[in-house]
Amino acid sequence: MSDIKELLIRADGLLKGHFCLTSGLHSDTYFQCAKLYQYPDIVETIGYELGKKLENIEFDTVIAPAIGAIIFGYEVAKQTKKRNLFVERKDDIMQLRRGYTLKKGERVVIIEDVITTARTIFETIEAIKEYDVEIKGAGCIVDRTQGKLDDKLKIYSLLKIDPVVYNPDECPLCRKNMELVKPGSRKGR
Repeated sequence: MSDIKELLIRADGLLKGHFCLTSGLHSDTYFQCAKLYQYPDIVETIGYELGKKLENIEFDTVIAPAIGAIIFGYEVAKQTKKRNLFVERKDDIMQLRRGYTLKKGERVVIIEDVITTARTIFETIEAIKEYDVEIKGAGCIVDRTQGKLDDKLKIYSLLKIDPVVYNPDECPLCRKNMELVKPGSRKGR
């Protein structure tokens, strides 16, 4: 198995500093997995590795939330030989668009790059619930959940990290007046 952390470091995708995560929490570490997407050979490797973790799951379709996970979702679908779809925001609500549809009972794995609170995963589930599909789990490059979602979601990850995260009002990095960087793709944070 490839050393995912080393791949992130090599691609400048593991950042240190003071970050506002997509979840709104603050951290001293940020995983900019989009940096991996500059290198198709790395994307192929991590897609293959996650595909191996998913090989004992029966599923039909990969769905990835736009924009951050589209490339990785596609690669996982390619490696597992499954159908690939993505959801995207319209009017700040995650939606299945572009003529994509799902069949009742279709078995779905949701692919994300980094999961901290799984907010985007749950928004993706909400976006497809009208189709009455079966969610078989979520796959990701980096799992920052510390097992807090194990009762709600089955997560298959390449790298589990127990992150240092802070609520903004309790953040020691803020108290040190360290510059806060918001590198995520979601607006309003």
